[in-house]
Amino acid sequence: MTYPAPAVVLELLKPITWFAPMWAFVCGLVSGGFTLQDRWALVIGGVLLTGPLVCGASQAVNDWYDRHVDAINEPDRPIPSGRMPGRWGFYVACAFTGLSLALAAALGLAVLGAAIVGLALAWAYSAPPLRLKANGWWGNSAVGLCYEGLPWFTGAAVASAAMPDARIVWLALLYSIGAHGIMTLNDFKSVEGDVKSGVASLPVQLGVTGAARLACGVMAAPQIVVIALLAHWQRPVHALIVGALLAAQGFLMMRLLADPRGRAAWYNATGTTLYVLGMLAAAFALRGLAGAP
Repeated sequence: MTYPAPAVVLELLKPITWFAPMWAFVCGLVSGGFTLQDRWALVIGGVLLTGPLVCGASQAVNDWYDRHVDAINEPDRPIPSGRMPGRWGFYVACAFTGLSLALAAALGLAVLGAAIVGLALAWAYSAPPLRLKANGWWGNSAVGLCYEGLPWFTGAAVASAAMPDARIVWLALLYSIGAHGIMTLNDFKSVEGDVKSGVASLPVQLGVTGAARLACGVMAAPQIVVIALLAHWQRPVHALIVGALLAAQGFLMMRLLADPRGRAAWYNATGTTLYVLGMLAAAFALRGLAGAP
């Protein structure tokens, strides 16, 4: 039997994609009231769970079921290039799914529940018969929830050793909705392959300009709601910080809309950075509300 090289397995798991869920996990820790005196083993376990394991599993699943599309869009990836031999892409996806569930069970029932939902969505996103990614509305929603909401919930559950406060759940959900727009921009790079393979991404359905406008609106609207909620919860400083970050995003969005496809990657490196900084600001606001009615 031919085995894949460790470097190829790591490439399949795409470490660069682990940042988003790990950042959301940190936001969950902060919002749940984590302190430096808390158990660091749980934190390390949570970081491993949300990044290398669950996110890594989702990347392996996606690449296995997208191997024919990737042969058109990105033929140098591990599976279409042949560097990941045979069915090893599938085996890696299954192995990391199992490891994720085992670690999640050790971290508590709330964490296990979140991991089960996240992994189920990861498989449903890529694998038939559901293959949610075949329609950008459903697929982007699944990814947004897996990348932002569920890791945030996981971090809060680890920090509090209990079900998170409802306000934490609401903000995690709002930032998940906003991530739908980020995922739409990420689809711009694969329009040709999506058309040929029948994947109805939002850039395919709405055109690049229409999808870019939608993405901007979907990213901005939840942040407006977050600002209103923070003000309602008497956290005006945090609301102003999120508002300022949103205003800066609005300026960058205008540049994006002038050349959506050419500047999609640029916006994901700039505007999305401001978006996730707003997440952290909102998390600190919730930290101050921990235990309050």
